[in-house]
Amino acid sequence: MSKNPEVIAAHGGQLVNRIATASEKEEFLGQAEKLPRVQLDERALSDLVMIAIGGFSPLTGFMEQADYEPVVESMRLANGLPWSIPIILSVTEEVAEPLKEGSWVRLDDPRGKFVGILELTQKYRYNKAHEVTNVYGTDESKHPGVKVVYDSGPINLAGPIWLLERDPHRQFPKYQIDPADTRALFQAKGWRSVVGFQTRNPIHRAHEYIQKCALETVDGLLLHPLVGATKSDDIPADVRMRCYEIILEKYYPKDRVILAINPAAMRYAGPREAIFHALVRKNYGCTHFIVGRDHAGVGDYYGTYDAQYIFDEFQPGELGIVPMKFEHAFYCQITQTMATSKTSPSTPEQRIHLSGTKVREMLCRGELPPPEFSRPEVAAELARAMQGQT
Repeated sequence: MSKNPEVIAAHGGQLVNRIATASEKEEFLGQAEKLPRVQLDERALSDLVMIAIGGFSPLTGFMEQADYEPVVESMRLANGLPWSIPIILSVTEEVAEPLKEGSWVRLDDPRGKFVGILELTQKYRYNKAHEVTNVYGTDESKHPGVKVVYDSGPINLAGPIWLLERDPHRQFPKYQIDPADTRALFQAKGWRSVVGFQTRNPIHRAHEYIQKCALETVDGLLLHPLVGATKSDDIPADVRMRCYEIILEKYYPKDRVILAINPAAMRYAGPREAIFHALVRKNYGCTHFIVGRDHAGVGDYYGTYDAQYIFDEFQPGELGIVPMKFEHAFYCQITQTMATSKTSPSTPEQRIHLSGTKVREMLCRGELPPPEFSRPEVAAELARAMQGQT
């Protein structure tokens, strides 16, 4: 591998940077007390950050109606560029009514801190039922992503944003490596091909297997756990991060893996979110993206491999990142190795794979998952964490 190779272009051709310059920040702070305020929830805050650091390139702000509608309808921005999830700032009528198009709006975080500016170019109503049916494939409010939409206000605020400054992450400053920085790291390491791996769960043996299969064909792995808002019953981010550190220390080559956090919020949109996750990793500099079983799914809303099939709805090369599609991996009792149905001679009865629900139940009872499912050190860390919660 030669040093300083070209890194893949960001989605849309240019990595967005909407972090205020020193002079812009000074101007915004000078207006702080005069501006109307909108308080962001955790998801909107993470969207603000992701736009600002370029994770959502080519977006420079919250979507206007001209982009929102084709994204919901056909997974494309107004200019035809693929994009599968609407990035919107929804507010109540009471909040929206006094805001004037063409003006600045102060954006505060959930604790009331002034964190950003919205140049309000448009206010518009949107059809929630149409959005959830298209994006999530269901209108059931028990779906966590659908519930967020139903609970949101009826009016979207749109326009370019600025993030006042990039603060260190409260929990994981060491792993806060933004798209410009991952790109620089890949280039410095001479990596021409990088595979990204999305996760909101601790790594188990099946994850490890497909990551290492991918590593056989590319230069490096970006292990990129999502640490934004997730469901209340998901494993907490700090526990997951300790598990990643443990497994990387002992079981992975140190010079071929980068662990970095993805500050985005989870949507649980299944197939649509698989496309979204791939495009975000493209912005971080990845050339390939792992898509496994039931990617970004929840409950039984999506078919096992629907998140793989959706990539076929785009022309080859159109997304600009290569999906690496893997079948459900398990421990094969015949070969005594991790495998999939493509490589294992076993019958279903000779395969060991546990669901996340079953593993959580075992951990809550103080039982460790078998080593065929999880590395012992990871299982022990999970057990300690789960026992501490009970």
